[in-house]
Amino acid sequence: MLKEFTIQTPSEGFVTITKQVAQIVEQCHGEKRLCHVFVPHTTAGVTINENADPDVVKDMLLALNHMVPDLAYQHGEGNSPAHVKASLVGSSVSVPIVNGTLYLGTWQGIYFCEFDGPRQRKFCVNIL
Repeated sequence: MLKEFTIQTPSEGFVTITKQVAQIVEQCHGEKRLCHVFVPHTTAGVTINENADPDVVKDMLLALNHMVPDLAYQHGEGNSPAHVKASLVGSSVSVPIVNGTLYLGTWQGIYFCEFDGPRQRKFCVNIL
């Protein structure tokens, strides 16, 4: 089962998508499967991290901005830092499905990572 979602993103930041992904998993009624989340953009990504303390995602963005400074990039659109951050984070994550639910840790959530917004973006959830 493949489902595509559209979301509105901020100029830069992390948007939790755990609930949308979990809803698709619940529709499949599978005991043991795999959930794959993919972001089809070159200046955005997806990651799994703590979802209990909002300061964690703020710190992640702070660290990425520190690791990817504004340099004399050659790409003419002016969004090279966003491309680098998206490559560092990655464009997909996979989560096991156990007993019909996402097998995430107690504090884990799935985040859409925007590095070149605000934009209307897409992500896909595929249950394998």
